[in-house]
Amino acid sequence: MAWARRALPNALAAAAVGLLILAWFGHAFLNYDTFYALVWGDDLVHGRGPQYQVPFAPTPHPLATAVGALASLFGDAGEGVMLGVVLFGIGWLVVGLFWLGRESFAWPVGLLGAAIFATRVPPLNYGIRGYVDLPAIAFIVWAAVLEVRRPRRGWPVLVLLEFAGLLRPEAWLFIAAYWLWLFPSRDWPARIRLGVLAVAAPAIWLVSDALVTGDALWSLHGTHDLAGQLKRPTGIENVPRLMPRRLGEIVRLPELIASVIGFVAALLWLRRRALVPATVLVLNGVAYAILGVVGLSLLGRYLFLAGAMLSLFAAVAVLGWTAVGPGRVRSWWQGVGVVAIAGIIAFSPQQADRLSALRTDIANRERVQADLHALLALSKAHLILPAGLDGCRTPLLVPNHRPVPELAYWTGIRASEIVSAQGRHPRGDLFIAPANPAVARLSILDPRDLTAPATPPRGFRQLDRNRSWILYGNCHGD
Repeated sequence: MAWARRALPNALAAAAVGLLILAWFGHAFLNYDTFYALVWGDDLVHGRGPQYQVPFAPTPHPLATAVGALASLFGDAGEGVMLGVVLFGIGWLVVGLFWLGRESFAWPVGLLGAAIFATRVPPLNYGIRGYVDLPAIAFIVWAAVLEVRRPRRGWPVLVLLEFAGLLRPEAWLFIAAYWLWLFPSRDWPARIRLGVLAVAAPAIWLVSDALVTGDALWSLHGTHDLAGQLKRPTGIENVPRLMPRRLGEIVRLPELIASVIGFVAALLWLRRRALVPATVLVLNGVAYAILGVVGLSLLGRYLFLAGAMLSLFAAVAVLGWTAVGPGRVRSWWQGVGVVAIAGIIAFSPQQADRLSALRTDIANRERVQADLHALLALSKAHLILPAGLDGCRTPLLVPNHRPVPELAYWTGIRASEIVSAQGRHPRGDLFIAPANPAVARLSILDPRDLTAPATPPRGFRQLDRNRSWILYGNCHGD
């Protein structure tokens, strides 16, 4: 009960932050990866094997699939439930950053650090679209909060890291590092118990992959292959070039410079306080390098955790003097803080423009997705196969792989029966196409994806349409 009383205010604050972000955007939707988690969860609920092997399927994350299974119980509202969970995860991350800054340094540092990260375009972009990366980071940040409050706390920290490890495999490095950190302070029975807990997340991931595909390393192999198909940057040789650029894209130049100043100042005068945030920052960098070693994609969102820590250290540059006593260091630090905050404020109009552009883009993308859903509602008789038109047959043709999980969840058609019309002679009796080039640009899986074709195969005629999509048919009974 005492734990619940302490957690409730933070949970309410997290929900409030998530709702504020949603209110500011006015729009939100599930991305490709998380929609697949919802589809695979629905498969499990209905006793079907998840189809991890369909073309361009994302990496399966066990915890996301489990949450998708629970959300799918709400039927058509499952999409909203899934999105609500992720939005809460964003708020939980922001609240966790505040507490990490407060416990490590001082409450002004926590408040400013959380505010900086909560206004960064890349995390907001991925968060409002329901990516699992932000909830995974939230688990790690809260694990850090517990560790700062009581060093070498033990199993509660490991449990949070285990949840993170069921969403992102990079968290396994944090699990291993924390177990080693606990090692000197425990006897052998405790070491073994904690070791069993430490391997739980990797074991669950490997076993789930093996049960579904027969390959315990399916996620590694599939993610590696997908990186090649989408021509994403990979390789350890690209890490030194991409890491600084990705971090700059996340926090932007003024905050990045401030974070370097804050990091150095913290190591000089607040070393013990900075230990946990600095360790999290370094481990995320090491995890990013490991992704390069094993040939996986070097995406910017894999450095969001480092961006969160840099946001805290930028706040340290501005307000870290509140954590030191009176004297020359405090006076010098206050002067540096004034310069740092002036630089951040000077670039704030540019940041506001970027946020405004993101809000417009999210609104457009959500409209395209909502129009696709509306078209299906109007054309339901054509799309419920094989119970619809007698002459219709699968597969259902789509312009590219982007709408596959959405259509699978909304229609009940298996993802393997929804086929991209790209790069092959399409066969099928129903074809969904973008109504104009603007929709085509907003409905691609990846910037390097092929342009979504809008021309149906010969013999098809229009069945339904709205402002974003056209449904063509070649069914004998239409």
